[in-house]
Amino acid sequence: MPVKASKTLDRVLVLEMVRVTEAAAIAACGMVGRGDEKAADAAAVEAMRHAFNELEFDGTVVIGEGERDEAPMLYIGEKVGKGTGPKIDIALDPLEGTTITAKAGPNALAVLAIAEEGCLLNAPDVYMNKIAIGPGYPKNLVSLTRTPTENVHALAKAKGVAPNEIIACVLDRPRHEDLIAELRAIGCGVMLIPDGDVAGVIAVSDPDTTIDIYMGSGGAPEGVLAAAALACVGGQFEGRLLFRNDDERARASKWGVTDLDRIYQLQDLVRGDAIFAATGVTDGSLLQGVKRRGDKMTTESVVMRASSGTVRWVKGEHRRGIVG
Repeated sequence: MPVKASKTLDRVLVLEMVRVTEAAAIAACGMVGRGDEKAADAAAVEAMRHAFNELEFDGTVVIGEGERDEAPMLYIGEKVGKGTGPKIDIALDPLEGTTITAKAGPNALAVLAIAEEGCLLNAPDVYMNKIAIGPGYPKNLVSLTRTPTENVHALAKAKGVAPNEIIACVLDRPRHEDLIAELRAIGCGVMLIPDGDVAGVIAVSDPDTTIDIYMGSGGAPEGVLAAAALACVGGQFEGRLLFRNDDERARASKWGVTDLDRIYQLQDLVRGDAIFAATGVTDGSLLQGVKRRGDKMTTESVVMRASSGTVRWVKGEHRRGIVG
């Protein structure tokens, strides 16, 4: 069903969101390969917050750097913007891939999504089991209620190929050993990524990445961000929150999550119109990273809108120290 265009999300905000992610990416790029995850994240957070506060809107961070007592800025519930204009909810990750950045690895991004007030799931900072495929397939083709083998066979049949021609993207973590073994046992190719599961999920929507399906667990906030991108370009996504202890269950209750076993569909995570923006920090499957060229820096970004299905690729050239 087509998404109705929001009168709150003015077209001007599309470009403004790119400026915000550009600012964070440029700030973080100075820490690429320096081995300091905290400094890289802090640089991106400060730059993103400053860029937000230059904008004419009344924004609330619903997915951010943590709760107020854990993060000095861009924490959940923080107000950003000038406080005038439209009321919007913001999901953000100023530096998706702090370890990647510290080690100069691929796919580090500055990422955000915005929607009308109350239209983004306020996901607690816990793990989420995820499965995602790109657009063009029958509804409910894959599901967390089925085994990885069943999902790969269903996808292969719909695509008209053998299971050994399917490529799955999975975070390279010890917790995924059984999943990886099951996928390889049926001949499925597995692309392991060290970090950055927002880029991993989004990759299923781009045939050039050769990734057909994303599986496994990662951060729940990153799941909402990735779902916002898929809401713009099409695709299927399911997520189920995972709780390791009573503290995490209590945190979920604080944010209004009462059904701890619920499987969230795309529309449960992102309702109505949404704008998604990302800028590359390091080179990756989705975007090129920030490049220094003499006294200038270049960026590559993508910005999408759910109501129009528009995807814009934006190349920026910035004088050092100036983003605007």
